[in-house]
Amino acid sequence: MIVSLHVASGAAVGATARSRRTAVALGLLSHAVGDRIPHRDIPSRRFELRSGVALLLLVALRRGALDRATIGAAAAATPDVEHVLRLPRPGGRKLFPSHRFEGWHRPGGLPAWMQLLAAGVLAGLVLAPGRCSWPSQPPRVP
Repeated sequence: MIVSLHVASGAAVGATARSRRTAVALGLLSHAVGDRIPHRDIPSRRFELRSGVALLLLVALRRGALDRATIGAAAAATPDVEHVLRLPRPGGRKLFPSHRFEGWHRPGGLPAWMQLLAAGVLAGLVLAPGRCSWPSQPPRVP
């Protein structure tokens, strides 16, 4: 899955979490689930990196650096750091489970444009005015 969709889906699940710890767990889980869905990656690492960082910064600026949505977004994007930085590979294998297991990360399926569209929709929901606490607090009934 492209980085911006990992960030947007992590922000969405993080926004629903009741705690920051749960936001981290849900963000990491959303990354693994996103990798399982057959998809096409964007060949430009520069675009991937810049779009993912830009969206993460946007979520942090709108919701706050310690908001559950920001934490979920960061947690969902973090596993892809091992595609960019040379990290230790015990036994020659990558660190994050969905990157490590053969056949988990599958090509095909969702084209990049559809992933960008989905990322935009999810980001719009998380960043929309009046949704800063979405949906962690139930609406007030008069």
